[in-house]
Order: sequence, then structure tokens, then C-alpha cells
Amino acid sequence: METPNEDIGKKEKGAEGANPKSALSVNPGVADAPAISPYIRDQRKTLSRKEISAEELAAGILSGNRTHLSKAITLVESNLELHNDKAQAVLELVMPKMGNSIRIGITGVPGVGKSTFIESFGSYLLEQNHKLAVLAIDPSSQRTKGSILGDKTRMEILSKSENAFIRPSPSSGSLGGVARKTRESMYLCEAAGFDTIIIETVGVGQSETQVHSMVDFFLLLMLAGAGDELQGIKRGIMEMADLIAINKADGQNEPFAMRARVEYESALHLFPAPESKWTPRATTCSGIGGKGIDEIWKLVLDYISTTKSNGHYAKNRENQTRMWFEETLREVVLEQFFMRPGKKESIMESEKKLMAGQSTLLKEIKHLTGK
Repeated sequence: METPNEDIGKKEKGAEGANPKSALSVNPGVADAPAISPYIRDQRKTLSRKEISAEELAAGILSGNRTHLSKAITLVESNLELHNDKAQAVLELVMPKMGNSIRIGITGVPGVGKSTFIESFGSYLLEQNHKLAVLAIDPSSQRTKGSILGDKTRMEILSKSENAFIRPSPSSGSLGGVARKTRESMYLCEAAGFDTIIIETVGVGQSETQVHSMVDFFLLLMLAGAGDELQGIKRGIMEMADLIAINKADGQNEPFAMRARVEYESALHLFPAPESKWTPRATTCSGIGGKGIDEIWKLVLDYISTTKSNGHYAKNRENQTRMWFEETLREVVLEQFFMRPGKKESIMESEKKLMAGQSTLLKEIKHLTGK
């Protein structure tokens, strides 16, 4: 038999099975809102499925579309054969618009302030109504093969400008301070209408000379106190420089930078005269304060004017294209060599003989190459 209290509880409980006056009752909850708007989610799916053709990419690049330019550079940098074929198709379509820019290579030891200098130098160029593209090469880890790609974060002013384009790319183990496809990326930027291209190298020291084979003007940034003029006698990167700029020439460091400029300028006279008939100079600058930036740009223009008038400008670009063709040809032939049937096994066998001291290096190489 039910007690009066139990009867009252049943009436209060009602059809929902919960007692609204009880402290233990649970009210119906509200469904969680989706983290992403269904409209945006469906739009992303549609965009991700849409395949952009080579013709559409080329048209976008020629119209100055940065998204299409970035996609094309990604295709160029890809190692997939399908992407490479499409990238080459895009390059062929935009080829008539290539070559109409001033190409500047900027290098220097790590910590010299390359990114800060480019931020200041690029801002000055934007004030002069130039369109600037910066191809920043970031070193890749030999262990993980990864790259930070953080150069863009150090160029805050340029990254916000409509007339500037910054593209960080991994070196991916390539030597010489540039990536394997930096040249093709530079051509795409030229086709997009950028009249000044800056290639910022990884900064690896005296051996960083490959960038010299793809630019018109080679700027070497140095620091005061990094060595006297005997340091400048070293062959390699310094004799390739068209201008040496002693960076961070501000505050208490300014007199040291002025003295370093004199020493480097004296060292430059020890090198043979370059084919360009241009006399390399040394100057001082400050990436933070902007000191000397206008003078550096004036020297760049003087160099371009001098080399165009004496014919070296056109000849240099022809030589660079010829060098690019030869390097790419060697790369493709080498790749095909390793892809031959049974070649991997033959190489492993030769390695075993060499490690065991059963043969000589030259003998095994001749055996592998069929000589």
C-alpha cells in the first residue's frame, strides 16, 4: 500500500520521469554548437575538391593574384612528378613576362641582421613605388629534414604591404645557400609583376656562392670586428660581392663599422677586376635605423646602369641560364642513373667491397658507370 507521501511524489514526477522539486532532478541540456560553421565547412570541402588548371594558375599569376602565385611556387617546389609537369606548364604560359626585374642576392653570416636589413631596405623600395618579392631560404635540419620558415614573422611591415610578397622556402639539404627551385620561384614572381626580387640566403659562410649564379647584384652583409682586411683576401664569396655593407653601424658600434669599411674596401682592391667592369665598394648601414639604405639602392642602380651599357648585364643572364641548364641536366641524368634496374644492388655490392678493402674507389666507380 502506497503512503500519502509516495503518492504525492508520483504526481509531482509527472510524465517526464523527473521530480522538478527534487534536488536530484536533471533538466534537459542544450546541444553543443558546432566548432565550425556548417556553411564554412561545406565551402572548404568544395574549394579543396576544386582542381586549379595550369591555365587558371597562369592567368592568376599574370593578374597579380598572390594565392595563385603561392600555389604555383608550391607546385614548383614539389617532388611529385605530377606536380612538376603542371609547374612546367605554368612556367611556359607565363614565360613572356619573365626577366623584367632587378634580381638582388643578399647573404651574410648568421646573426648579421639579414632579415632586419631586408625589412628596412624593402620598406624604402616600397616608398619608391616598387613592387618587391622576397624569397627567403630557411635552413633545413639534417636530422628531421624540417624547417622553421619563420623569416616572414621578422618582416612585419613587408608582410602587411600589398606591394610586397614574402615566400619562405626550405633549403632541403641544397648547398650554396639557396633551394633547388629558387630560380623557378623567382621567374614566377617576375611574371606576377614584381620589379625587384630579393633572395635571402641561409647564411652559411664562405662557400655560399650559388646565389651569385641567379642574380644581377650580389650584396654581402658583414659585421664590424669579424676580421681585418686579411679576412677579405679569402677567395670565394667575398670576391663575388658587388657591394659589401657593414651592418649594425649605429650607436657605439658606428666607429668600429667605419673602420671595418675602410679595411674591407682596401681588401677588395686585392682581387682581380671583375668582368662587369664594376668596381666593388664597401659601405656602412643600419637595418634598424635605416641609415645608408638609400645609398645602397643608389649603388644598385649605378651597377645596373653600368653593366647594361657595357653589355655585361645581358651576357651575365645568358651565362646564368646556360649554367642552370647544365646543372639541371646533370641532376636529371644522375637521377635516371640510380633508377636503372639492378643499379641499387650493384651499388650496394660495390660498397661492401670498398668497406672490406677488397677494391679501390675508382675501380668500383668505373665498374658502376660501365667504363
